[in-house]
Amino acid sequence: MRSARFRRTRRASAVTLVSALTLTALAACGTSSSDNGGGASGGNGSSDPSAPLDPKTKVTITIDCMPPTAKAAESKEWKQDVAEFNKTYPNVTIEGRSTPGQCLEPPRFTAMLKAKSQPDVFYTYFTDLPQVLDNDGAEDITAYVNDKTVPALKDIDPNVLGALKQDGKLYGLPTSNYTMGLLINRKLFEQAGLDPDAPPRTWAEVRTAAKKIAGLGDGIAGFGEYSAGNQGGWHFTAQMYSVGGEIVDASGKKAAFNDELGKQVAENLHAMRWEDDSMGKTQLLKWGDLQKQIATDKLGMFLAAPDDIAYMAQQLGAKYENFGMGPIPGGKATLAGGNSYMIKKGISPDKVKAAIAWLNFKNLTVGQGQFDWERTKADGLPVGVPQPNFWLNESRKKDDAARAEHATMPVENFKTFMDNPVAGKAEPPKAQEIYKVLDNVMSGILTNEDADIDELLGTAESQVDQILARQ
Repeated sequence: MRSARFRRTRRASAVTLVSALTLTALAACGTSSSDNGGGASGGNGSSDPSAPLDPKTKVTITIDCMPPTAKAAESKEWKQDVAEFNKTYPNVTIEGRSTPGQCLEPPRFTAMLKAKSQPDVFYTYFTDLPQVLDNDGAEDITAYVNDKTVPALKDIDPNVLGALKQDGKLYGLPTSNYTMGLLINRKLFEQAGLDPDAPPRTWAEVRTAAKKIAGLGDGIAGFGEYSAGNQGGWHFTAQMYSVGGEIVDASGKKAAFNDELGKQVAENLHAMRWEDDSMGKTQLLKWGDLQKQIATDKLGMFLAAPDDIAYMAQQLGAKYENFGMGPIPGGKATLAGGNSYMIKKGISPDKVKAAIAWLNFKNLTVGQGQFDWERTKADGLPVGVPQPNFWLNESRKKDDAARAEHATMPVENFKTFMDNPVAGKAEPPKAQEIYKVLDNVMSGILTNEDADIDELLGTAESQVDQILARQ
């Protein structure tokens, strides 16, 4: 999906933290205003790609995901940031683009790439990189990005930057990231006699806790899972990673989930559903369903990224204090992903420099742009969700402190998640096609008490092998 994950921003109703702060509109797909020459640079730009943009340079750049006017707070912040940016670069014209809907809609995104109609600065998921490069869509910005053009570069998690590289070349800059953990309903944990400050750390503990929560009755489920809309496959992948498994082998050409770990994941889910009756009777769930259940105190826990919390509070009327998070059970690895901006291939060097200057200002500087938590709080937007947080070192310390100072939610509820980081692992190749196949494994397990797990995994393995053979 959008990178490692069912791309969370690709979910129909999802509102990521970044979108809650700055990026809420779907990219428009009109023709870019970029050109292959110097355009309106006026000859003021430096020929050295590693040099920062000369403030005298006159240039216009088009940028994805300008918040629509309906998002009043985010729209106001965008305009403020453009005005502040223009204090340093008065000759750079920012032409933001927005249309109703999501910031990135996969079919439209693909059509845009094929038509070469993306804006100069276009929004992507981490997992879009192969598709973008297959369509020759993104500029290699390796020479343009350094500690002069992006001063905090050394403090950006190299694993996050690595998701935007191929063959050692950098093609994008991050705007958000996430890792999955265990999202819990603190109220139900307390009612079931469980400690909400110590969420389950193993899948055996999840099973035990789920039974206790389901024992509360009144239609409450202890643990929930997806099994439709490619999201069952997304979460099967997350569970496989959590126990040290793989979906695709190291060659990238063969399925790797039809093994003992795959059976372990499947059998545990089957037992929770049918032996324990701790997963609820309604299945074939997809993104949005579990959020509604946990927000209305009908679900004890499920796998999620932290931004689900902001979505449930903002969109579903839930209370921040009702939720907590722990690391993904198993803890071997966790599904990771995020979003980025790439720069259209073939635009002038001055446009590239202007784009990087804007992205640095808006998305990659602690204390300003999307990381201006004081402003975010003042504008009534959420502060305190643990991610995006791709910072390391001093930048991490500063951002964590500011996030805590201006928090609009009890950040201590996420302490277990934050204090026990699990290594993030990217989505498999052909993720969406593979997830669609693995939906059948999840739906089979959760809707059929007599499901043949070996047959489900074997059939899925053959289908995924066929998908990988077409690469």
